[in-house]
Amino acid sequence: MKPYSVYLFDFDYTLADSSRGIVMCYRNVLERHGFHQVDDHAIKRTIGKTLVDSFSILSRVTDANTLETYRKEYVKEADQHMTANTRLFPETEEVLHALKARGARIGIISTKYRYRILELLGKKFPEGFIDIIIGGEDVKEAKPSPEGLLLAISRLGCPKEQVLYLGDSTVDAETAQNAGVDFAGVLHGMTTREELAVYPHVDILPDLTPLK
Repeated sequence: MKPYSVYLFDFDYTLADSSRGIVMCYRNVLERHGFHQVDDHAIKRTIGKTLVDSFSILSRVTDANTLETYRKEYVKEADQHMTANTRLFPETEEVLHALKARGARIGIISTKYRYRILELLGKKFPEGFIDIIIGGEDVKEAKPSPEGLLLAISRLGCPKEQVLYLGDSTVDAETAQNAGVDFAGVLHGMTTREELAVYPHVDILPDLTPLK
């Protein structure tokens, strides 16, 4: 893989494993509303999608007002449970420090809210270490819309050919394709190598270690 001057990452299942907290929050909301048969695997398969889309998939509810109620309840659950139940992958800190040491800039593009990402990363990295974070509240259209990725590239003022976007899901792969930037898959999540390989990619990595 060629070196890039900017590395932009998805968050969940790419830099961090927040699946325990995510499952807990979804389950608390779903069971409160009578959905007792949704298993953990089904919940994990929706990670990376918007909260509204995930609740619709898991509950089969389509009413917008009901889904918005579920979304708001999830956010309240996450305020209590998410950060305590999120862990960076073992290699994440070392890899990000190595990229910065080489002079690369790094950023995060996620459907997770920016303040939630900052809440966790503030305990691990000095202020300003991550050059840019685009969260769900910063865009009008969620991934696979390229809006967040293009916003980061614009703010960083870098040519697309110098940018690599890394993510664990087909949503991430499609986002990179829609933005016209290189993509590398990371097999930390629930998406298989075969599913990622359908999309344009420069590599599919077992974890982040090869970036060092």
